[in-house]
Amino acid sequence: MAKEFAARVSKKERNFKDITTSIDERILRMNDQKLLRGAQLANISLKDIVVRDQVRTKFNDDSLHELAENIKVNGLIQPLVLHREGNKFVLICGERRFRAMNLISLPEAPCFILENKTAEELMAIQFSENQAREDLHYIDQADSIYGYQKLTDASERKITAALGISKSEVHRCLRIAKLPKQIKEAAKLFNTEKYVLLEWAE
Repeated sequence: MAKEFAARVSKKERNFKDITTSIDERILRMNDQKLLRGAQLANISLKDIVVRDQVRTKFNDDSLHELAENIKVNGLIQPLVLHREGNKFVLICGERRFRAMNLISLPEAPCFILENKTAEELMAIQFSENQAREDLHYIDQADSIYGYQKLTDASERKITAALGISKSEVHRCLRIAKLPKQIKEAAKLFNTEKYVLLEWAE
């Protein structure tokens, strides 16, 4: 018996739905709940996703392959977060998952689709998700906070309120972020402890 396939649906006809009433609340807690309200959920082809600069810059190859195998067996548990910009879907959160899915040649992924968000809001969402992940390098975190400050011209106090971290941690991160790029790259390469860079930054 010939196998029947569902008719292909064009992007314009794709059925979007508001996910906020049915999605697992734990997933929303890993992101900024307020900023994700009104997001739509759809399966998006990986080749249609544009990847720009992300908070995370250090990826472990072994960890990526482990994640890829996990996704292959269990599927993608947490959708990617995309922002629609014209005809493009720009990746906001989930580059590690995106890379892992490409390793096993998955054609598409479930994604949160955001629209009409400001650069400030998108950066806050990126930071919120990455804060929930223990393996985010402290230099990536520092650069993210510094990027938020440059984008918004916010004081340390306002950054504390917007991103939900202590003022002292914001201050330490900004000191690290302003170090020369070569020093930060060497610190990542040799797994230099955070306190060592803070002493250097004094």
